[in-house]
Amino acid sequence: KKLSLRIRIFIAMILLVLLSSILIGTVVIYQYNEETQDYHKQRLDRKETAIIRSLDFVIRETTFPVTTQNVPLIFKTKIYEVAEVHNIQINIYDLEGSLLISSKADIKKEITEKCLGPQVLNTLSNTVPHRYEERREEDEEIFRSSYRYITDTKFKNLAIINIPYLEKDDFLAKELEEFLKRLTYTSLIVLLMAVVLALFLSRYITKPIKAISQKMSDTRLEKRNEKIVISGTSEEISALVNSYNGMIDELEESAVQLATSEREQAWR
Repeated sequence: KKLSLRIRIFIAMILLVLLSSILIGTVVIYQYNEETQDYHKQRLDRKETAIIRSLDFVIRETTFPVTTQNVPLIFKTKIYEVAEVHNIQINIYDLEGSLLISSKADIKKEITEKCLGPQVLNTLSNTVPHRYEERREEDEEIFRSSYRYITDTKFKNLAIINIPYLEKDDFLAKELEEFLKRLTYTSLIVLLMAVVLALFLSRYITKPIKAISQKMSDTRLEKRNEKIVISGTSEEISALVNSYNGMIDELEESAVQLATSEREQAWR
């Protein structure tokens, strides 16, 4: 409350630039996270659709009886080819959730013996479009996995395909980092400009106020007071100057009336 108007204007300009930069950075980071999530989700959907089409072709061309028990034989070599083409791991489970075959040759034993959880199986069987997707963090890496039925030529559920997708944000994170750097440099330049502008504005605004204040301090009843003449000021400052000049006129009239009254009293 004790700060001068000039300091208040200066601080207000600086805070405005800083808060604007922080707000822009926050919105950009939020938008980046949203777009990253959408990007990975859509990319997993595209890979899943392409992989299922490839597996459907294998099912149509196989000479083995198309049953759940024969899935490891049907996709014995093809699953590695499809996984290599799409650069992604493929796991196939039976309808009870037990692993049948995986494109990862060195998959751990505890994983091969692990069945799918009831949440996955219930979601696949009881919801449309019979698909389940989860997102988890493992060893400081984020995986997005999709589970979906693959069917035989008569569209009967044959097995459950799982596609674990690693979210790699290196490129997007680098783009965000570059943008934040540019935003920081731009904010510093704008901040410097705001400092100069704040100094100019504070001086421009407070200069006529100081002049008025000085004139008011020098105002005396017993002497002739000069009016304030300031051009090119704002409407508020002009109103204040006019009020002061009007007060000077009234003061001079009061001084004349007082002097006249004193002379009349003296003659009496």
